[in-house]
Amino acid sequence: MAEEDQGALPPKGDFSAWYNELLWRAEVMDVRYPVKGLYVWYPFGFSIRRNVYDMLRRLLDRDHQEALFPLLIPENELAKEAEHIKGFEDEVYWVTHGGLTPLDVKLALRPTSECAIYPMYALWVRSHADLPLKIYQIVNTFRYETKQTRPMIRAREITSFMESHTVHATWDEAETQVEQEIALTLEFYDSLCIPLIISKRPDWDKFPGADYTVAVDTVMPNGRTLQIGTVHHLGTHFSKTFGISFEDEKGAQKPANQTCYGISERSVAALIGMHGDDRGLVLPPGPAPVQVVIIPITIGKRKDEVGAAAAGIEKELSAAGFRVKIDSRDIRPGAKYYYWEMRGVPLRLEVGPRDIDAGQVTAVTRLGEKSQIARDALVEGVTGRLASFAATLKERAEAHVRTHMRVSRSMDEVAAAVEDGVTLVPWCGSRECADLIEEKTRAAVLGTEVRSAYLVDASGPCVACGKQGTTALVGRSY
Repeated sequence: MAEEDQGALPPKGDFSAWYNELLWRAEVMDVRYPVKGLYVWYPFGFSIRRNVYDMLRRLLDRDHQEALFPLLIPENELAKEAEHIKGFEDEVYWVTHGGLTPLDVKLALRPTSECAIYPMYALWVRSHADLPLKIYQIVNTFRYETKQTRPMIRAREITSFMESHTVHATWDEAETQVEQEIALTLEFYDSLCIPLIISKRPDWDKFPGADYTVAVDTVMPNGRTLQIGTVHHLGTHFSKTFGISFEDEKGAQKPANQTCYGISERSVAALIGMHGDDRGLVLPPGPAPVQVVIIPITIGKRKDEVGAAAAGIEKELSAAGFRVKIDSRDIRPGAKYYYWEMRGVPLRLEVGPRDIDAGQVTAVTRLGEKSQIARDALVEGVTGRLASFAATLKERAEAHVRTHMRVSRSMDEVAAAVEDGVTLVPWCGSRECADLIEEKTRAAVLGTEVRSAYLVDASGPCVACGKQGTTALVGRSY
C-alpha cells in the first residue's frame, strides 16, 4: 500500500507520468500484475469504481433489467456474424483446451457480447408482446490489445464493461432508444462533472455490423480525446443472423431491430484525468468513497473532548447519508491532509478546541476553499459545501473542454489545433479527404453530426478538397 508521504507527484502537465504514478499513490490500481495489460484494483480504487457503476445502474434500472451472460462464446456462434467478428478477429483470446484435452469447439473470451446474448434473445423473443426487450450486464471483456496498454484507457482485460442490448419492433423505435441512451449518458456524466462531445462515427469507423454508431468523447488534459461511451443502431443485421424474430399483430414473422450501448471503466479514467491536480485525485461527491473526512486537532488537555466532538459529527453526518471517516491516527495533521488530498476527498472538516468553543467546525474543500460551518447547522452546511464544490468542478471541466476546442478552416490550422486539443472542421464526407487529413495532421476525423454545448458551426469549403463540407470533429485519440 502507498505510504503517507512519498513526495510530490509529477506535474499534471506531464499527463502520462502523472496518471501512472497517481494510480498507485492514491491506491486506485496496481499495475504490477505479471500479465501485460491486466491490472489490480486496490480496495480504495474499487470503491470509486463501485460508486460510479452504482450511479450508472440507478439510471439504467429505470427501464432496463440487469442480467448476466457467460464469458465463453463458442467459435461457431462467433463465426455466424462474419462482419462483426472481422472487426475483432485480431483481438480475440481463445480457449483451446479443457485441462489437457483439446476442445472440439474453440471458445472465445468475449471481446463483446453480441454473440453470447443474441442466441438467447432468439429463444426469448416470440411475439410483439415481448417487445421492447431491454437488458444490460456489467462484466469483464478481453481483447488482445496490440497498442501501448494503459490502465483503464487501453487494457487487455476491461474489468468493468456495461453493455446494454435492446430489441424493438421497428427501426424507428430502435432509433428512439438510441436517443434515450444518449440522454442517459449525458445524465450519467453530468453526475461525474464530465463534459461530453457526441458525434456520429464515419461509416468505416462504426461498430462492425451496425447501421450507425454514435460515440461519446471527452478531452483529456493533454488534448487527446477519450471515447467514454458508444451507442449503436444495429437495425436488423444481427437479428437476421441469429434468428431474432417476432410475430406482429397481423400474425406475420418479422426480424427485430436492435441497439447496443456500452460504457467501460474509461469512465473512471476520465473522472481521474479531468478533475485531478498536482496534489492527487479530485473527486466529485457522487463517486467519492469518502465524501467527508474529519480531522480532530488534538492539542493539549482537551484531547478526549475533541475526540468526542469528532465522533458526534461523524454520527450526525452518517445518519444524514454521507460517507464519512474520522482520521484519528497518531500522526501530525499535515500528514493527514496530504493523505486525504491525494485520495481526492471533497471536504475536510477540522475540529479543535477553538472550534468547539466557537460552536463551529472548519471546512476545507479539496480545492482549498476554507470556511466555517455552525455546529448546529452541520448537515445543511456540509450539503451546501458539497453542492458548491461539485458545481465548481463542473465549471472547471467545461472551461477545459471549451479552451481545447477550436474551429479550423485550413490544413495548417488543423495541424496546430490538434497539438493540444480537438478541432471542428468543414469536411466533405469522403474517405479520401479523411485519409488526407490524417496523413497531413496525424489526427483522425472522429465524427459528424457533432453535439456539444461548445459547438460552433464549421461548415464551409472542405479543408482537404475545397468542396462544400459540414462540421466534423477532428482530433488525436487514445
